[in-house]
Amino acid sequence: MTFERTNYYAASPDGMKRMAAVYDYVARSDLPSRLLLLVYLRVSQINGCAYCISLHTKELLEAGVDMTKLALVTAWREAGDIFDDRERAALAWAETVTRVEETHVSADEYSAAAEMFSESQLVDLTIAIGIMNAYNRMAISFRARPLSAA
Repeated sequence: MTFERTNYYAASPDGMKRMAAVYDYVARSDLPSRLLLLVYLRVSQINGCAYCISLHTKELLEAGVDMTKLALVTAWREAGDIFDDRERAALAWAETVTRVEETHVSADEYSAAAEMFSESQLVDLTIAIGIMNAYNRMAISFRARPLSAA
């Protein structure tokens, strides 16, 4: 990982270790890893985080997600049955939570997500969205460079 500005891992190793602990917690939850990666990609797209978009795209490819599905993450609402019901619910929740200033996470949005996920899963999904928003802000603020295609 290279930076145009401060290397936040070197400048605050304890803080970054604590962020990683939250990320690891979510990875150990009962949410499927591919679903989490799709959410991480969508959150990163909304925030315009080049480093995280490149990272999660690479991880999704390695997890066997096909290019058509990856290309349609930004247009998942119009993608028909390419995304299953839980993926659509998770992506919708990721969008409303990430855009909380605009959406205020309405009762309808909460109800739709709560239909697909247990209370603990929805809390863990929200933690995942929150930690990815935090990582995006770190990478964008300090200009983490995206992974190269090489």
